[in-house]
Amino acid sequence: MDIGLLSVSVNVYSTRRIVEEAQKLGHYIEQIDHTKCAVKLGKGKPQIFYQGQNITNVFQAIIPRIGTTVTKHGAAIVKQFQMNGVYSVAKAQSITTARNKVQTLQIMARKGIAIPDTLFSINPDNIEEQIDILGGMPIIIKLQEGTQGLGVILAETKKSAKSIIDTFYKMNTSILIQKYIEESKGEDIRLFVIGNRVVASMKRTSAPGDFRSNVHRGGATEIIEPTKTEKFMAINATKHVGLDIAGVDLLRSENGPLLIEVNASPGLQGIEASTGLNIAREIVLYVEKNGGLKK
Repeated sequence: MDIGLLSVSVNVYSTRRIVEEAQKLGHYIEQIDHTKCAVKLGKGKPQIFYQGQNITNVFQAIIPRIGTTVTKHGAAIVKQFQMNGVYSVAKAQSITTARNKVQTLQIMARKGIAIPDTLFSINPDNIEEQIDILGGMPIIIKLQEGTQGLGVILAETKKSAKSIIDTFYKMNTSILIQKYIEESKGEDIRLFVIGNRVVASMKRTSAPGDFRSNVHRGGATEIIEPTKTEKFMAINATKHVGLDIAGVDLLRSENGPLLIEVNASPGLQGIEASTGLNIAREIVLYVEKNGGLKK
């Protein structure tokens, strides 16, 4: 099978691992920097160009690894591949939905998947009321399109919360605020979903002095066995967003697991190191099995 891996660099751990495993399994795979792709529309069939070459019909399947700062362009390139009949493990709309935390949480709430109490607003005149609606302090303030723990702030007093929220509103930055789940103690769990299976899971614990448990923020990891409820939530959350492959993040609260994020381009480094599992190979095997299907 000929596979296009949409990623800005082959030096990224996840990209390199997927390339390695695809080659071991006998597939042709090429890393394509989607930021350097262009789409030609007009007379005839739309064409995708990369480094001066027409790659419209080169690949049978693509694996998108779209960065946060280029979501719209990356999703547009994925959409064009899809419209040309190329299989993708992540649909363009699903990528943009997963990247927006509010849209993801709206879907989860509608589907009955438990999430932390969350509020989003653009009104700078009733910040104190917004905090009270969530039950008071402390609260978590998040950028709607942040990733890897960036743009996630713990506000422990109303004064600091009002100052932070007001600043974001004045900068016209989209945010959401959430109830702080104190009993999670700076821990969350990442479940890696491929198709209808949770293929790996790990617990992430925040570094000393930080409440964010992301590996990129210095958090520690360890392998865990998720509960049936956690697996059910992760698999269904992935389906509801419309993804084939996702990293689903949950908090363990007194009232059961709460979903906080669905990641359309989950990193492999932390979870492969923590679990010792070959996740990259599982991804390629899934593409191998489903790549003949047009989506």
